[in-house]
Amino acid sequence: MKLKIGVVCGEHSGDSLGACIVEELKKNNDVSLIGVGGPKLESLGLKSIFNFSELNVMGLVEPILHYRRLVKYRKTLIKLFIEKNIDIFIGIDSPDFNIAIHKSLKANTICKNVQLVSPSVWAWRQGRVNSIKKYIDLTLCLFNFEDNFFKKNNHNSLHVGHPFANLNPTDKEIIFKKYKLNSIKKYISILPGSRNSEIASMSKTYIDFIKEHCSINKNFFYLVPAVDKKSLLTLQKLFLKQELPVLIKENAIRDFLSISEFSIATSGTATLESAILGCPPIICYKTNALNYAIISRMLKVDKVGLPNLLLNEDIYIELIQNKFNVKNILKAIEVYKDKKMDNNKNIENLKNLLKGEGYSKAAKEIVSL
Repeated sequence: MKLKIGVVCGEHSGDSLGACIVEELKKNNDVSLIGVGGPKLESLGLKSIFNFSELNVMGLVEPILHYRRLVKYRKTLIKLFIEKNIDIFIGIDSPDFNIAIHKSLKANTICKNVQLVSPSVWAWRQGRVNSIKKYIDLTLCLFNFEDNFFKKNNHNSLHVGHPFANLNPTDKEIIFKKYKLNSIKKYISILPGSRNSEIASMSKTYIDFIKEHCSINKNFFYLVPAVDKKSLLTLQKLFLKQELPVLIKENAIRDFLSISEFSIATSGTATLESAILGCPPIICYKTNALNYAIISRMLKVDKVGLPNLLLNEDIYIELIQNKFNVKNILKAIEVYKDKKMDNNKNIENLKNLLKGEGYSKAAKEIVSL
């Protein structure tokens, strides 16, 4: 079957997930990809019409600051999808950007609309579910609680699960050799986020923490994975000028977490990856005051870290907004040292919760729409 698929993806984790779906669709269909995405979607045949990082904005204030640019890109994509007469549109994450594309394409009745990665309607702005039901034919959920929410609201959804269900640590000896690291040292991973805005707002506190911690813990070394070359250069400028015991490498998150005692991680997918690899994350987040003032009043949940949300327990320490400071990070490390955490049990429970019906089933559901 020949399928023209429009895709829109604005960040790396979504690029990986989108690639999982496209790979399954390609097994039984002649697929051509149109739109914008990252390196993994491009490796599957997508010629991205602009750099996908242009869509990588978050919060409430940042999209407003880039409003004209985002509207221009959105109009360009809608026009392209209509001209190419696509069969299916797959919006990957970026819910506020993609919902307008879903709406426009639905009005033109040219294709079926799929959203991969559920908008966080279960957590805040729950009224969005009405637009989702109206404009999206199928929502593919990574987590079971998202799928349950949509089922209760009579929306067509599928719990595909998350690739982290099959994630395992890398052998430590291989990592020590690969990065020429001392096996006697102890390691902490610093995960500053994938977006430039996150790196800019979080890194100073992370750097100040390293300065403080390494001054009294000479046997520790700090590992900072970068999601791409652009992030690598940014992080090197921020961290390496400080002459700290730090190693920064691109695409090294799994390796670094596999040998780390703990991670200090910006809230997001990386916190889940850390927990599953047996590296307890200290989950951190800070945004500008206006963003936080608005979002905190809309939240319907009392946890923000993905591992805590999935386990429905406060297993991992969360340092949000004003609680995110060096003093509290140091305290959290001491708590983790003293706490007898059952990592194996947490890993097993998380992996079970991440098992869904799979991307093969999702591909069949998409084709049958």
